[in-house]
Amino acid sequence: MDKIRERLAALRAEADAAVARAEEAESKNKKLDHELMTKDQEIVSLSHKVSNLESDLDAAETKITESKAGKDEEESHKSVNDSLNRKIALLESELDNSEKQLRETTDKLRQVDVKAEHFERQVARVEAERDSWEKKFEDAQAKFVASQRELDEVVQQMESI
Repeated sequence: MDKIRERLAALRAEADAAVARAEEAESKNKKLDHELMTKDQEIVSLSHKVSNLESDLDAAETKITESKAGKDEEESHKSVNDSLNRKIALLESELDNSEKQLRETTDKLRQVDVKAEHFERQVARVEAERDSWEKKFEDAQAKFVASQRELDEVVQQMESI
């Protein structure tokens, strides 16, 4: 019976070792599959880069051909460039004049704002003065009405005498 137990223990140990080796093999297999997938993606990426570089090479060769043909046209472009530079200088001059006018206009606007504030203060002062005169008028009118009543009473008293 001990032999069977020993044999069973040995078989279990072998099974555990086999399971461990199988797990290790599966791990290595997954790792290799991942590396293979990475390499495949790298191959696709490099293929794409190669095709891009080939198209860039074709474009560069076309540009070289165009550049050689465009060398003759360079003189006409120089004259166009000179005229554009003159236009730029003229536009810059106009811009400077416009900026100067803008500064002058801004200064005038500030002066007008200062005057407007001054006049607003005067208007406020005059309105306050007007309000004061209106109050005095109302008070005087009230006194007048009161005096008129007293006078009417005095007149009635005199008439009744």
